[in-house]
Amino acid sequence: MIDELPRVEIRPMTAADVDRVLEIAASLREAPHWARAVYEAALDARAHVRRIALVAEEQGAVAGFAVASVMAPEAELETIAVEARLQRRGIARRLFAELAGELRRAGVRDIVLEVRASNMRAQTLYKGLGFAEAGLRTRYYVDPVEDALVLRLELG
Repeated sequence: MIDELPRVEIRPMTAADVDRVLEIAASLREAPHWARAVYEAALDARAHVRRIALVAEEQGAVAGFAVASVMAPEAELETIAVEARLQRRGIARRLFAELAGELRRAGVRDIVLEVRASNMRAQTLYKGLGFAEAGLRTRYYVDPVEDALVLRLELG
């Protein structure tokens, strides 16, 4: 499936990408709807918490993005999202593969994330990437109120 997207390029997110990233996030009910300042902070190399932010470009347009916070030897996958019309084509897997490589180079051995208990599509992706359930956060999400599954992946 990944070979179907030879024109997809994964690269670091820049300030010029933030408008498109916000559009994609706003169009997806499951994606976190962060303020512009949150994405801009993710790009700040001087920030207290280091973040790795990547985008996937298809035919020169941003099609998806991923953000992880780094607290080596652990990282948190804060978000990964792909434009709805391009989902299920391997873009999220390519984003994650590149992100995992960046995290390994940063000394990360474990990645954790939270996912809505009802978000079966995301859970399928994460479990396909090798994540396993590590816990439950009751009433973690607020709009609507819902539990979060905590998933963990050892990078090895």
